[in-house]
Amino acid sequence: QVQVLESGPGLVKPSQTVTLTCTHSGTSITDVYVYTTWIRQAPGKGLEWIGYMDYDGDTWYSPSLKNRTSMSRDTAKNQVTLHLSSVTPEDTAVYYCARARPSWTYPDVWGQGTLVTVSL
Repeated sequence: QVQVLESGPGLVKPSQTVTLTCTHSGTSITDVYVYTTWIRQAPGKGLEWIGYMDYDGDTWYSPSLKNRTSMSRDTAKNQVTLHLSSVTPEDTAVYYCARARPSWTYPDVWGQGTLVTVSL
């Protein structure tokens, strides 16, 4: 069974960097045409694409978040990690990891989501 699971801190302070990890099981992050996408939903708002890392390790970030976003991966652990820096309360949201294939626009397996609250 293919699954993805997000993990990370629930509470971070403004100006800090939030680090979230997506762990795949039942699939490999290096399989051809597999994308690991990050999406978030702020309270009362719609889904917002943060970006993705593809099977080759290449990345794309939303223009609105590009200056504060980076991703890394650990192929041995089958994990992709999201780093979002200089967070503000406006970054408070439920963050989702999703596997997508054959394109990043087709997320077919979603994690349960993890709430990140930015507050003093």
